Formats: sequence, C-alpha cells, structure tokens
Amino acid sequence: MSSFAVNSPPAAVRSSFPFSPSPTPRTPRVFNMAVRSGVSTAALPILRKLQSDCATPLPVLRHVADAMAADMRAGLVVDGGSDLKMILSYVDSLPTGNERGLFYALDLGGTNFRVLRTQLGGKDDRVIATEFDQVTIPQDLMFGTSEELFDFIASALAKFVKKEGGEFVLPDGRSRETGFTFSFPVRQTSIDSGILIKWTKGFAVSGTPGKDVVACLNEAMKRQGLDMRVSALVNDTVATLAGARYWDNDVMVAVILGTGTNACYVESVDAIPKLNGQKATSGRTIVNTEWGAFSNGLPLTEFDRDMDAESINPGEQLFEKTISGMYLGEIVRRILVRMAESGSLFGKHVPERLLTPFTFGTPIISSMQQDTSKDLEVVGSILYEAMGVDSNLDARKMVVEVCDTIAKRGGRLAGAGIVGILQKMEEDSKGIVFGKRTVVAMDGGLYEHHHQYKRYLKDAVTELLGPELSSNVVIEHSKDGSGIGAALLAATNSIYEH
Repeated sequence: MSSFAVNSPPAAVRSSFPFSPSPTPRTPRVFNMAVRSGVSTAALPILRKLQSDCATPLPVLRHVADAMAADMRAGLVVDGGSDLKMILSYVDSLPTGNERGLFYALDLGGTNFRVLRTQLGGKDDRVIATEFDQVTIPQDLMFGTSEELFDFIASALAKFVKKEGGEFVLPDGRSRETGFTFSFPVRQTSIDSGILIKWTKGFAVSGTPGKDVVACLNEAMKRQGLDMRVSALVNDTVATLAGARYWDNDVMVAVILGTGTNACYVESVDAIPKLNGQKATSGRTIVNTEWGAFSNGLPLTEFDRDMDAESINPGEQLFEKTISGMYLGEIVRRILVRMAESGSLFGKHVPERLLTPFTFGTPIISSMQQDTSKDLEVVGSILYEAMGVDSNLDARKMVVEVCDTIAKRGGRLAGAGIVGILQKMEEDSKGIVFGKRTVVAMDGGLYEHHHQYKRYLKDAVTELLGPELSSNVVIEHSKDGSGIGAALLAATNSIYEH
C-alpha cells in the first residue's frame, strides 16, 4: 500500500471519510457567474482559468484510460516498468460460496484496527453470523518496538476470541485461522507472508521494516497463548474484491475511493510476463495496481503543483492527489486563498483559518454542493463555522463553483481510470469484460458519501464506453467489504478441507 501523507494531515486509513451529509443525491447547481459584485468579479478570472485547466472533455478521458492500460501492461512485464507497481497478491483462488467454518479477520490500516469473525455455512447458508470490534492503538505504541505493537494487537485478538460463542463454532481438531489485511507498503512473497518495506501514516515502529509481518503476528499470538494462524495476508483493495466476489461471481475489479485510493483486478497469469513461468492453479490471480501513482496526461493546475511541491512525496502519487478524499478539500482551500488574496472574495482580509493547510476537508465540499436553498444558507453556515467567514451570496456561488470544478475533475478521472483497467483486461482476453456483465466493486467514504463525485464517475464511464458497452458494466457499492473479504480469503486458503 502506498503512502499518501502530505505535510501533517490526520493519520487515516485509505477508506475512512467520516461525515454525514444529506443522504439524498443532489444535482449540482449551475450558477450564472456574471455577478454584479465587484468582489466576485475580481475573482472570476481565477475561476474561469481553473475550469479551463481542470476540464476533462472526452479526448482527455480517452488519453487517461489508454495511458492507464499501457502503464498496467508495462508494470506487468517487469517491476519498475511503469509508475504502476502492479503488485502480485498471490491470491489465486477467490471465494466460491462453498466455504464453511469459523474464520477471523484482522484489519490493520491506521491508528485503529478491526477484529472480525464470521461463521460460514457453504452455498445454502452463506454468512451465518458476523461480529467485530474496533480497537484504538495507543499513541506510544506507534513509536515503540515491533514486539510491543504486535503483542498489543494479539492481546486484543485473544480477548475477542474469548467472547466467541453462540452461533460461532470451531470444528473439533482445528486451529483458528485469520485473514490479515495489512495496509502498509509490503513486498509480498506468498499468500501468507510479506516483508514490510516501511511504516507510513504516523507509525515509526522499530524492528519491523525488513521483517515478515505475518511472522511477527504469528509469534505474538503464540506469546499470548492464542491458537491461531494467519492463512492469508492481503491489501484492503484485494480484500474488497474477494468480499464482493463472494456474493457476485461477475466482480472483476475493486476500487477504493476514500482518504486515499487504489484499484485491483482479476488477471490471467498468462498476461504477467514478470511471473517468469510461475502458474496459478486457477490460471488467474489478483493484481494490486497501486494506481495512485499514475501520472500520465492528468489535467493539473498551479494549485495541484504547489500542493505536490510542498508534500512529503513531491512528484509521486499524482493520480491519488487529484482524485482522493485527502486532497480534494485542500486543493479547494488553496484556490479560495488565492481568490481571497487577489479577488477580495471574503472582503478585505483573508480569513486566518483558511490559511491553515488541510482545514478545509473534502466532506465540506460535498455538503456545500448539496445545498439547494435559494440563498445557499448551508454554504454560508459552513463557511462561517469552519472558516470564520462572513460571505455574501455571490461569494457563496463562487465557492460552490470551485467545489464542483474540483469534484467533477476527480470523479471523471477516476471513471477514466476504471475504463483503463477494463480496456486492458478486454484487449488481452477478448470478451472477458465487454461481452458480458462485469461488476466493479467500489468502497470508501468518498465514493459512498459524495454523491456528485459518484455521478461524475459513472457519467465518465458511460461517456467513454458508449451506451451499449457501458450497460454491461455495473459499478456497485461494496460497503466494508475488506473485513469480510479477508476472512473469506482465510477460508479459501485454509489448511483444512471445507
């Protein structure tokens, strides 16, 4: 999993996006910006240039989709062949619905982790029951030793196991098995092993980089007297695909759009030259694209370039910085600062809170875009509460236009990325995608809650594929699929027969 931290935003997992906007999708309002106010008129050229620089007409989307497909193919030839890492997941068998028994999942992706258990009943009963707990990692353990961190995790897992009962039954003679969703950069070496490359997202635990994280967890569970083994190490996007595939055999792609973003898909092993002749029993495997690193042909603005230059990873993760929840609000904030300084958007002074990076969260964009009131009262309230800004109607209209411009670019580029993945799959295996129903499983708070973004994404897919082909492509929300997906992959890769 790639790092996507910038300066000092809050640590968060890729799919977290906590806010509660209106549950009803709203159609973005298009305003006549030929406003009378001298304040807004001064900012109007900035808006017009922004809209021009962010434009995503069909030729731009086609270039992004084609370049995504080309970069995927180059990354499959050799490691380092393109911006996309195209990481082999070693997930060669996907859930079929025949899985039976009690399986656990541990999802470690940030300052909180989840432990989950599920009782599987095969084709007839499917998921009989599921339970989970969420645990917060103490701050000091994020800077402690590897043994301290994994002992804490194993201890929480052991406490969770002690509450097992009711519908959750472990068959006689079996050890418990868990899937381990580990959302940090790992060089995976098999389905149940992976070497930590580096900690990200605020962690600086000593003694783990260069070690097998599964071995670290297995040893900690043994110290806790917990009879459990890790049977599948997976990334959150891969787990999402597995979780969705359990219910729908047509799922071929999974995308997370939250604080960060990533995508994975089902690939034929014959289309992966860097496997060097290695075969999977099924002939297929899941490839983790790490598509956040994509950079070819993106319509970037001066605000994007400035934000990137000030980040801890300049020149990296440009697709992620253009489409994901961590960055959309920050881009809008930078634009509004320019408008306030050059165009007196909010009067004579630039609001002090507006000058602080990452104070203008992406959830604010969504909430303001959904304001359908005549005088944009919600926008006015948000600007006052979040930024201490008093605004007139013209300024509020300008702010909504900026929000919509950035959200529209992000959603349409994400849609083009999805089409790029589908194109690549179809080019190598004719009829595998466009000849039948194909499902793209989506997870992450940005996709779930930002209704305009979601609509722009789907519109771009339809625009690129045309009405006939796009009718076969189903983009479906798979909420919290990664937790159950990890447990299902533990079942699929169990040492026991089902």
